[in-house]
Amino acid sequence: MPPSPIDDPATPEVAVLAPLDQPFIVLPWHDPAVDPIGFDPRSRYLELFWLSALGPTTTLLLRRIADGLDSYPDGFELDVAGTAVSLGLQPSGPRSQAFSRALERCVMFGLARAHAHGLMVRRRIPPISQRYLARLPESLRAVHAEWVTPTAASDEHESWRARVLAQAMLAAGDDHGTVERQLLAVGVPPAATVEALRWALEQTYVAATG
Repeated sequence: MPPSPIDDPATPEVAVLAPLDQPFIVLPWHDPAVDPIGFDPRSRYLELFWLSALGPTTTLLLRRIADGLDSYPDGFELDVAGTAVSLGLQPSGPRSQAFSRALERCVMFGLARAHAHGLMVRRRIPPISQRYLARLPESLRAVHAEWVTPTAASDEHESWRARVLAQAMLAAGDDHGTVERQLLAVGVPPAATVEALRWALEQTYVAATG
């Protein structure tokens, strides 16, 4: 497994997050070191392996932001109040700290970084570091290898079939999570599922941009 570019949480940027009572702008963070090996924030990978480190609120927030960046790839203004309420939180007042902490944890774990008016957020989440992987139950550590190790037994026909299915589902309007779950459900190994979905997303992007 390649080492994760994210090893330990870093806190220096947390203090410079834009105030939540002002327009909060989310921009995409494209990282050539992480994007080729990263996972979609709505991926089963995030739920299985990052959830215990991030917490459920931050995990759900990253998924909502990923949806927003799909609709507005160049960035968008986050509806702070609406997003907080949709996550069961309060955007202001004495109970607003939970939403602020979720934003801060995105920065602490290197999944976002602050800018003058909000956050730049990764489109792809890096593989979890060995430090946090070691804290997971042994059963999950064993499963992790299936997500990051290509299967030599997967023949070309199976790889082609997974790619075609992923591409067809994306073209039909299915979201990334639905495509991933369907590939896994029909027996495509996790690592091959990740590869097929990445390929299909690249093809979709190339077709959209001409």
